[in-house]
Amino acid sequence: MRAAALPRDARLRRAADFAALRTVSGRLGGRCFLLRFGNNEAGTARLGLAISKRCSKRAVDRNRIKRLAREAFRRVREDLPPVDILVMARDTAVKETGANLLAELDTLLRRIRPLKREGADGTIAR
Repeated sequence: MRAAALPRDARLRRAADFAALRTVSGRLGGRCFLLRFGNNEAGTARLGLAISKRCSKRAVDRNRIKRLAREAFRRVREDLPPVDILVMARDTAVKETGANLLAELDTLLRRIRPLKREGADGTIAR
């Protein structure tokens, strides 16, 4: 099963990376998930997970959602632009089947586009 693991360069690990996505980023939402994303300099898409106890008190439910999110990311990683993605689950995700969760994540991940860069004077380049 080790072959399916996400490589280290495909994961968000630093608290500063998570904090940057929470403040300045693009957002996509669905019934069960909220995705925040922003450009990165790493050259590849990176995934971060924030599945809180607000979603479910049971660790087994949170871990299931995390496994499904990693699997959905693995499937589309090669097609994604170089962006950092933060996946947050809503409490409705616990009640959904795995197939429904994977389908929603797949749809949301395929909608991600790179954000426009800001110019030196603070204006957004178009």
